[in-house]
Amino acid sequence: MGSRISVEDITFNYPGGAPVFTGITLTVDEGCVYSLLGPNGTGKSTLLKCMAGLISPSHGRVLLDGHDIAGMQPHEIARRIGFVPQTQVSPFPFLVRDIVLMGRAAHLGPFSTPSSEDEEIAADALDRIGISHLAERPCTEISGGEWQLVLIARAIAQRPGILLLDEPTSHLDLGNQVRVLNVIRGLAEDGMTIVVATHFPDHALLTSSQVAILKNQRILAMGGPNEVINEDTMRRAYGTDVRIVNLGDPINRQICVPVAGWVKP
Repeated sequence: MGSRISVEDITFNYPGGAPVFTGITLTVDEGCVYSLLGPNGTGKSTLLKCMAGLISPSHGRVLLDGHDIAGMQPHEIARRIGFVPQTQVSPFPFLVRDIVLMGRAAHLGPFSTPSSEDEEIAADALDRIGISHLAERPCTEISGGEWQLVLIARAIAQRPGILLLDEPTSHLDLGNQVRVLNVIRGLAEDGMTIVVATHFPDHALLTSSQVAILKNQRILAMGGPNEVINEDTMRRAYGTDVRIVNLGDPINRQICVPVAGWVKP
């Protein structure tokens, strides 16, 4: 199992501003779910955008299958990396099925139209996310949570080898959160490489093989989820007390529970 995407000593800052993060190095292997945790403003979304080739780091480089992403054309990147942003809106009432079909754009020529195979791939993506019933709905008439599911389906229709997800469950109810987590695990089992920025340590414990926690412009800790997500590291990262609880049969996993009423000044 080799490296699919890696970042080497990257720093990013907007013109005239302080670095959003500095000296970030990490490697994501094929079929791995890699979770990025950390407080608001630590640069998780910015790091994903650098990995997707949407913005360029101020220093360092991003490697895609061993090649510097800076030397690749946008369509080359789009065929290999899918990106689901945290927020995105459409001012036009496209049908949901057409939004998802747009995920096939990277595989079409400049004057081509989607084929029946492309339409089948889009339909499969809708079905995998469980939103086939929304296919004929205008995207302007669905809820924020449903819209997030549509964006995930669009990225899956892209058939990328790497999927970058920025807070994919932030607008979803509990049932849809579980649905998305199951999809993430299923895609990884099929060999897709996935990087997820999330505010939910429990989601990282459920799905991830590797975790990195960002704090104060750098990586505070990285490693396996059960190693990194511990009471001391969570306290240092978020300034709040938590307890890591082991659930026995039949669940057999750890959960991260915040201790209500105690917040570090």
